[in-house]
Amino acid sequence: MALAHEQLALACAACHRCGLAAGRQRVVVSRGNPRARLLVIGEAPGAQEDAQGQPFVGRSGQLLDRLLAAAGIDVATEAYICNVVKCRPPGNRKPTAAELAACRPWLEQQIALVDPPLVLLVGATALQGVLGIRGGITGLRGQWRPWGERWLMPILHPSYLLRNPSERPGSPRALTLDDLRRVRERLTPLPAPL
Repeated sequence: MALAHEQLALACAACHRCGLAAGRQRVVVSRGNPRARLLVIGEAPGAQEDAQGQPFVGRSGQLLDRLLAAAGIDVATEAYICNVVKCRPPGNRKPTAAELAACRPWLEQQIALVDPPLVLLVGATALQGVLGIRGGITGLRGQWRPWGERWLMPILHPSYLLRNPSERPGSPRALTLDDLRRVRERLTPLPAPL
């Protein structure tokens, strides 16, 4: 299993399927447990991720880690984190449809390698990149959706939560924590990763 993930990382590092390769410092493939039962898919690397070569390590990622921990999900052992696009778009803009399509085979390989029963789609771009649904994440967040033999749940992106920091009941942050607690409930009866 580790060799397959290592081969995927090397193949991604050599990728030039789109123009994002020209401006990247590092390809950002994943972090977490490749045997996890929960796959967390975000949008694209930002500046911190591009510099460190890991997804969700900047302010948004730190908040995501805190929220997952608050819901009782151990990021190091129970989650595998990646993005729909593996290279940073200039100026942290959203990836284009062509960039999403160019990276789609890498994401499909990651999903096949991890083979998780549960998938968390973090933000509208992840929702678009995986399911092809554009916009409307506020109406879909927190709802389980069947996807083949897997279950998906879209949640609000932590960058949105950073702009809306209230923790009062009904706030975006409180709703996201509730969503993650529902993920924890569904993770609990599943067999532990090896």
